[in-house]
Amino acid sequence: MLLLPLLGAIVIGLLPNRYAAYSRAVALLCAGLVLLLAWGLLATFDPTTAALQFVERELWPMQAGSYLLAVDGFSLPMLLLATLLAFVALLASASIRDQPQGFYLFMLLLELGMLGVFMAQDWSLFYIFWEFTLIPLFFLLNRWGGLRRQHAALNFVLYTMGGSVFLLISLLLGFDAAQANSFAMAEMAAGLHAASDKTQIIIFLGFLLGFGVKMPIVPLHGWLPLAHVEAPTPVSILLSGVLLKMGSYGLIRAAALLPKATLLLQGSLMVLALIAVIYGAVLAWRQTDLKAMVAYSSISHMGVVLLGIASLNSIGLLGAVTQMVAHGLSAALLFLLVGLLYQRTHSREVGDYGSLLPTTPRFALLIASAFVATIGMPGTIGFIAEWHVMIGAFQQWGWLVLFLSLGMLISAAYSVRTVGQLCTGPAHAQPLADLGRLESLTGGLLIAWTVLLGLVTAPLLQLMSGSVGQFVLLFGRHP
Repeated sequence: MLLLPLLGAIVIGLLPNRYAAYSRAVALLCAGLVLLLAWGLLATFDPTTAALQFVERELWPMQAGSYLLAVDGFSLPMLLLATLLAFVALLASASIRDQPQGFYLFMLLLELGMLGVFMAQDWSLFYIFWEFTLIPLFFLLNRWGGLRRQHAALNFVLYTMGGSVFLLISLLLGFDAAQANSFAMAEMAAGLHAASDKTQIIIFLGFLLGFGVKMPIVPLHGWLPLAHVEAPTPVSILLSGVLLKMGSYGLIRAAALLPKATLLLQGSLMVLALIAVIYGAVLAWRQTDLKAMVAYSSISHMGVVLLGIASLNSIGLLGAVTQMVAHGLSAALLFLLVGLLYQRTHSREVGDYGSLLPTTPRFALLIASAFVATIGMPGTIGFIAEWHVMIGAFQQWGWLVLFLSLGMLISAAYSVRTVGQLCTGPAHAQPLADLGRLESLTGGLLIAWTVLLGLVTAPLLQLMSGSVGQFVLLFGRHP
């Protein structure tokens, strides 16, 4: 799975200029094969155990590190989401005409980095893949982004590299404190569980800053709105659908590594989560730019993920991981549709659109469905995710969960308002073409998974049940 994107990038890089048009086909072929391989893991994955599965381990020349890849109940759902959205992003990149070879090469390298983060079970390898994703993302933003693309790319890199410094410091401190002479996640965790409370808190705060930038946690979110607005549509799909989830996934790993610190900082994590939920929803409600609206809504929805993680009980954590999947699908669909609107009219202002329902029914159906999925209406995977998080938060903090409900109500308010304007508002003066077959297929694929998982959620919850059960035992909770 890691080799195919790398080979595809090499083939695209070696293509002569006269064959540049074939770079899209090569990228789609590689991403499609990776998608099949990832989803093929479901056939033999055992969800009843928390043990690592499909393990590949090779020792490196340096004594402490190792090439250790495996999946468990936390990483496999993210792996499936990443491969699906990478393929969807490539399908949505048909409009890329400027230097397509470079674009598809960097897209495959970005997929390589994302998959490596979710499969790495050694902290040194995890950090290498984590930092590697910055390289293709910088060039994708800086070369194929909007008018302020250079500022957005530099802003993104500075924020992320700043967080990565704290992440690296925490890894080195953790390695020294664990005295396990290994960066393997399980071996470092065994050594750090006996560390003092002060040591664990210092190390955990570094992880929180490093992963919090990518989630993003308020006030570490400054890079996100600009990057989303200026990024090309395929990059926005991966940025919102997968890259943000790398931060929350890393935070889950950090919590398992440092359980005492997580328990001591549980209340602080809850406060940060509720601030993100309400702050992101209010800012999204005030936006008239559709891309900026979806970007700020991502802050709110990732706040729900943080709240589920902070609950440290099984139902809250199940809701957090499910919310990661739900937001990945719905945000990717929204960015896809907003990008298609922008291609047709070169405007992202809500007031510039109206009466999509009678003039472009496929567009109207999909964009209304995307907003419905975003606010977690019953019948969608978002409803299951938010319901689990609410129950988990209520079990832990009682009626403080009302602040989460307030954020959800604000999200519902701006979503209903936006759908009303787009679908039934005054007609747009410029004629708008409806979705084509490929565009409808791409959007339909995402909404189909959103509804299917909303109606049949048990397999997804069962997939992570073993790992979630082992995780909550670290905090003295019953699975």
